[in-house]
Amino acid sequence: MAGRNGRTVRDLRRANRTAVLQRLYFDGPLSRFELGPATGLSSGSVSNVVADLVADGLVEEAGSVDSDGGRPRTLLRVAPASGHMIGVDVGETRVRVELFDLTLTELARAERPLAPQRHDVDVIVGHVRDGIAEVLATAGLPPERLLGAGIGVPGIVEHTADRGAVVHGQTIGWDAVPLEALLRAGSPLPDTVPWLIDNGAKTLGQAEMWFGAGRGARNAVVVLFGSGVGASLVTPEAEQGRAVEWGHLTVRVRGRRCRCGALGCLEAYAGAESLLARWREEGGRVPEGTDEETALTAMLAAAYPADGAAADPVALAVLEETAEYLGAGLSDLINLFQPERILIGGWAGLQLGARFLPAVRRHAVSYALRHPARKVTVDLGRLGPDAVTVGAAILPLADFFARGGRRPEPAPECPVPAWRTALEERAPH
Repeated sequence: MAGRNGRTVRDLRRANRTAVLQRLYFDGPLSRFELGPATGLSSGSVSNVVADLVADGLVEEAGSVDSDGGRPRTLLRVAPASGHMIGVDVGETRVRVELFDLTLTELARAERPLAPQRHDVDVIVGHVRDGIAEVLATAGLPPERLLGAGIGVPGIVEHTADRGAVVHGQTIGWDAVPLEALLRAGSPLPDTVPWLIDNGAKTLGQAEMWFGAGRGARNAVVVLFGSGVGASLVTPEAEQGRAVEWGHLTVRVRGRRCRCGALGCLEAYAGAESLLARWREEGGRVPEGTDEETALTAMLAAAYPADGAAADPVALAVLEETAEYLGAGLSDLINLFQPERILIGGWAGLQLGARFLPAVRRHAVSYALRHPARKVTVDLGRLGPDAVTVGAAILPLADFFARGGRRPEPAPECPVPAWRTALEERAPH
């Protein structure tokens, strides 16, 4: 029966289960006494919900604490083994697949390297399927135990009624690729396990906001600095994060040709691929036959030698120019969105790390308006190279929360991503 606000008793029970699960997940272990104020539920409602969650195997005891003059209070926590998620990072140098328990502890991983500038759709789909099969076999986990498989991809993700998630990845040559439908066809997973797909910069941002350096911020921009560059914006109006094609802002009229085909994009100057290309064009000794990560390591070693040798002036000049372009690009984000924090992640951002960051900060502040620049901090993300896979695994985790800890029903022919609602109503940082 529906109430005046249209909510049924079932809706209310689901919302109560969600509230208790989220509080235990982010703030636990907690006692039943503490859960009341934390969730706004009555003591009777807390007791009923906890009893249901314990009976479902989702919540377990985690010791006890003394109370004021009474019996010790039993602490409760989310049971780590009560659910499992897959996180997939379809990156620009590799496909990384990780299996997590409900508390996002990694249980197994698989990686498949990608040939430079090769993102054949069939190859990517095969890598994802094989990687999922490998991590499930490594952990000895039946596929029906999964809550879902989350996937972060480069490009714009459109959720359609007839084909599910469709990817528009211009820089990797993907034009309206029905990735969800392709993955479902011949999938190693049963129909009850959803595929949840979103932009990789957005999943990186979500991970840093929930568990990393963005925790506690209401306004933040999380930058993915890899072969190219992208960003995710988190504001009170877009709390679930919104991917922005920051790498394709024009920073120089009639400038370098970008991978997207346009001239003068930020990505044509600030991405690792373009950084290495510019070093090569200036006469730098870029190692042949190596991947981008190895080549960037060599460039850093040439620019900042550890043995006291003279620095390679060409490598150093290209890196310094890249820091200025990146800082100028960040100034646009500062002026447009006035965030509290800007966090830099991605394999290239982490590799350049602290050595690169002071120059990026200096240029960002110098190009931005003074007032918003005084209020922003620019730092590295804390979750390391697995941030995209962690963020991708958050997609099924959020879907699980939205269902009040119930496992998903068989996937409909035209899937509606329930995780979107859960991220919009995400747990406090």
